Amino acid sequence: MKSHGRGVRAFIGLVLGGLVSLLVSLSFTASAQVDQIFVGADSKVVESVETFKFRSQADQRRAIELSRRLRCPQCQNQNLIESNSPVAKDLRLVVYQMVNKGKTDSEIVEYMTSRFGDFVLYKPRLSPQTYLLWGGPILLVLIFGAIIFVTVRRQQRSAEKEV
Repeated sequence: MKSHGRGVRAFIGLVLGGLVSLLVSLSFTASAQVDQIFVGADSKVVESVETFKFRSQADQRRAIELSRRLRCPQCQNQNLIESNSPVAKDLRLVVYQMVNKGKTDSEIVEYMTSRFGDFVLYKPRLSPQTYLLWGGPILLVLIFGAIIFVTVRRQQRSAEKEV
């Protein structure tokens, strides 16, 4: 009987601990939503930057476009605009500062890739390291096409022999 009581207490402790963890994580999420740098990814058009003053609309559009082309190193499946991670916020700030200093797109991309590698690019450059990435899908289609072709030809030949 005593072991049954301990099991119930342990279960209640786990449930309460889970609820406390959930509440704490939700409070951090709510506070993180307050200080966004770029307009949220759910809006149809990212038009403005809440805390940055660009020299021109063209610079603003360029910073937003660059941030869309760069992957968040922490999230890995979101660009800098979509991600709410602290790393993405810091990198958006870097993009803003570099655009305002007059750096070119290629200089900004080079800075990011020197720091994080080609992984930070949503569209990686064609290089020996990425040949398989770019050519792999085509190679797979060709291999499966050849397998299907050979299989169909064999079936046709065996059907002709039976007749």
